[in-house]
Amino acid sequence: MVLIFDLDDTLFDEMSYVKSGLRAVAAYGRVSFGWNEKVSYTFLDDYLAKHGRGQVFDEWLRAHDHYSVSRVKQCVHVYRHHTPNIGLSKVALQILSLYQRVYSLYLVTDGHKIVQQKKIAALGIEAIFKRCLITHRFGIRHAKPSLYCFEKIREVEKCSWSSMVYVGDNPAKDFVNLNAMGSLTVRVKTGAHAEVKAQLGYDAQHTIQDLTGLPLLLNQAFNNPAKPFVDFSPELIGGIA
Repeated sequence: MVLIFDLDDTLFDEMSYVKSGLRAVAAYGRVSFGWNEKVSYTFLDDYLAKHGRGQVFDEWLRAHDHYSVSRVKQCVHVYRHHTPNIGLSKVALQILSLYQRVYSLYLVTDGHKIVQQKKIAALGIEAIFKRCLITHRFGIRHAKPSLYCFEKIREVEKCSWSSMVYVGDNPAKDFVNLNAMGSLTVRVKTGAHAEVKAQLGYDAQHTIQDLTGLPLLLNQAFNNPAKPFVDFSPELIGGIA
């Protein structure tokens, strides 16, 4: 079996990256303009909660009467290039560490290639996977739901589509084409898409509330009690749900 994971809101809380980026921008405001860093972060975080990310830097700069297109671009640059303060959940770390010994593990993630690489580096997970594929490195047209990166994995592993499992969170793009190819798809109901109702045919074949449900699901799906972790349970990971 080839076990493939999404990154954001599957292995870690993507909002923790967003807030880390806002802190970096607040620090940029202090260094560049002398603005109070704590006040800046509070403004950015409050605006994010009320209005989303779209205009957060624009409005922060306008509030200080320092708005310009170039300064917004600089804020975006700071946000994307900062070293994020993020971490895996304990259950994600346990799952990856255990399955690394048994299966071929891969990561397939959409997003800005610099941002995603910095997330991977900050999480310290690159060595766990045989390969981390950031779809945008191959062109935005190969972002999910494109099968381009999954086909690359299949060629390397010389496996059938039915031997591939993808664990993700976003029913708008993560599963639809893999479903059609006969791969096993698993949706974790965590993060921003947890309550999203999928279009017909777009949802994963299986849904779990979080990664603690993955081992039992995989053992049942592949009907292979000889594989390790048949008795994997929250107790093995310190009772973390």
